[in-house]
Amino acid sequence: MAASLSSLHHLSSSLLSISSVVSLRPIRYILPRLSCSLSSSSSSSREFNISFAPAKPKPKPQLEDSDPQLSGVDGQLFIPWIVRGEDGNLKLQSHPPTHLLQAMAHAETKTKATTAAAKKKKKETVAKTTEPKHSKASRRFYNENFKDSEQRLSKVLAAAGVASRRTSEELIFEGKVTVNGSVCKTPQTRVDPARDMIYVNGNRLPKRLPPKVYFALNKPKGYICSSGEKKSVLGLFEDYLKSWDKRYPGQTKPRLFTIGRLDVATTGLIIVTNDGDFAQKLSHPSSNMSKEYIATIEGKVGKKHLIAISEGTVIDGVRCIPDSVELLPDQPDRPRSRLRVVVHDGRNHEVRELVKNAGLEIHALKRVRIGGYRLPTDLGLGMHIELKQGDLMALGWKNELDLASSCGTIYEYLMWVLSLSTRVVKLLKSVTEQERFVAFAESDIKSACENCLVIDYNFSPNEAVAESSYPYTSGID
Repeated sequence: MAASLSSLHHLSSSLLSISSVVSLRPIRYILPRLSCSLSSSSSSSREFNISFAPAKPKPKPQLEDSDPQLSGVDGQLFIPWIVRGEDGNLKLQSHPPTHLLQAMAHAETKTKATTAAAKKKKKETVAKTTEPKHSKASRRFYNENFKDSEQRLSKVLAAAGVASRRTSEELIFEGKVTVNGSVCKTPQTRVDPARDMIYVNGNRLPKRLPPKVYFALNKPKGYICSSGEKKSVLGLFEDYLKSWDKRYPGQTKPRLFTIGRLDVATTGLIIVTNDGDFAQKLSHPSSNMSKEYIATIEGKVGKKHLIAISEGTVIDGVRCIPDSVELLPDQPDRPRSRLRVVVHDGRNHEVRELVKNAGLEIHALKRVRIGGYRLPTDLGLGMHIELKQGDLMALGWKNELDLASSCGTIYEYLMWVLSLSTRVVKLLKSVTEQERFVAFAESDIKSACENCLVIDYNFSPNEAVAESSYPYTSGID
C-alpha cells in the first residue's frame, strides 16, 4: 500500500512538472484531488481516479469607503481629492479643485492657439512658394489676342459698328453677309476679322475692330437714350467721333450705345460704351447694381411720406421696395424739398412711381450714382468723361472685365505669359497709344523675365511684329 501511494505521488509530481499541462488555463496552478475506490475483488489492485477541483473566482478588491458621500452611483468609485475649504480645513471631495480645472482649460486653449498659429504660418509659407494666380482679365487678353481670336459673326459685326447685335443677326439671316466668298446665314459662325474676308452688303469689314471705349455722360433734360432719334444722347458724341481719325488713325469708328435708359425728363449719370459684354453684365439683374437718385419735390415732405415711399409700390405686378429713402437738409438757394432714393430693381419709372404713390409730385429727378461710381460734380450737363480702370472697377466688374485691351493690365498679362513661356512680351512700342495702356517702370518690366518679345501695337495683335533682337534696355517709347 505504501509502495502504491509512493508510486502515485511520483506520478502526480511528474504530471505537475510538465509545462504543457500546467500552462493550460483551466488547470493552471490547480492541484489534483485524488480519490481511491476499492473494487469488489480483493485480488484486484486499487484504482485511483484523478479529478480537478473547479477554479475559485478571485474576489474583487474592495476599498473601504469611510465617507459615504465619496461613493458614486451604482457602486462606482470616485477618486477622492483632498482640498482646503473656505474655512481653512482640509476635506475630501469627488471632483478636482476649481483652480486646477481652470489651469487645465487654459493650457488646452494655449495649445490649440499655438497649433493654429503654426498651421497658419505653414500655409503662408506654402502660398509664397506656389505659382501666383492671374486675373481673368490677363487670361482673357491672352486667349483673345494670342490663343484663339475667333468670335461669333454677329458679335464681330456689332463690334465693328455695322449694327446692333440683333440687327446684325437679321442681316445674316437675310444673306447679306459673306465670309471668304460664301454667304453665311448662321450668326454663331466663328470668324477672325484679321484672317477672314467678311463683307456686308458688298463692303469689306475692316480687319481691325475698334477699341472698347467707356464714357460717363451727364444727360440733360429733353434727350432720349435711343439711337437714330433727332435728340438722342448719342448725338452729344459727334465732336468726339469727328476727331476719331486723329485719335485712332486707321481704325473704324465705334458704334456707341447706352447701358440702360433714363426717361426724357430725367437727368444725370448714364454709361455709354461700345462693349456689348460689359453692357450686358452691368444691366443684368444678377449684378444687383444699386442706383441713387436725387428727387426734387413740389411741396413739403413729412414723415408719413417717407414711410409710404419706404413701404414700396407695385409696378407691372411686382412689388418694388427702395433700398433707402432720406430727406436731405433744406438749402437757402433750393426752396423745394429734396429726397435721396436708392433702388436696385431698375424698373421703368420706379422712382417716380414710388414718389407718386406717397402722394407727392416730382419737380426734377437726377441720377447721381451707379454702383460705386458717382457722377463727378464738375461734369456739366451734356458733357462726358472717359472712364478709367478704377471707374470701371467701381461699377462692380472687378475680376471679369477685360481691362487689358482698354485700361492696361499689362503687368498682369506679362506675368501670365511668364508662367507659360520663358519668352515674354515685355516692351510695347506704343504703350501710351490712345491712352489705352498703362506704362509701368522699366525696372518693373525687367524683373518680369530674362528674355523678351516686342509687339508692335500699331498693328492688330494677330499681325503683331515680334523682334527678339530688339534692344532690351532701350526703354519704352
